[in-house]
Amino acid sequence: MSDTPKYFIVEAHALPEIFRKVARAKQALELREAETVNEAARLVGISRSAFYKYKDVVRPFNDMLNGHIVTFQAMLRDEPGVLSAILNSFAASGANILTINQTIPTDGVAAVTVTAETSGMRATLEELTRDLRNQTGVVKLEILAG
Repeated sequence: MSDTPKYFIVEAHALPEIFRKVARAKQALELREAETVNEAARLVGISRSAFYKYKDVVRPFNDMLNGHIVTFQAMLRDEPGVLSAILNSFAASGANILTINQTIPTDGVAAVTVTAETSGMRATLEELTRDLRNQTGVVKLEILAG
């Protein structure tokens, strides 16, 4: 068996409540809503031992990607302004685009891969992803690597 950690991306609502509470307690400490681990644990309704048991293995997805290079793949309709709107969303979020690759459109849709550096983002990765998915002309959008 390998010692290399394996990661899964799981929607928060599917996780056991203890994991969500540990993540919330960590956030309370970072935001200085709580001064001590004991205070943060009490704030979210868990024991200190539960906090310490999971604190190093529970991280919100955005925290894992903050300060990293993230690659997005989108399927975009071949219509004027669609790619421009996507790039404007990246700029508005504060992400720094490193590369853009686009295929020739087939059946009115093109695959576009955008790699961006996310440490300077003002928005969260979830907010950016939601904004990109809601753009007119976006058929599909997913994060490939980060």
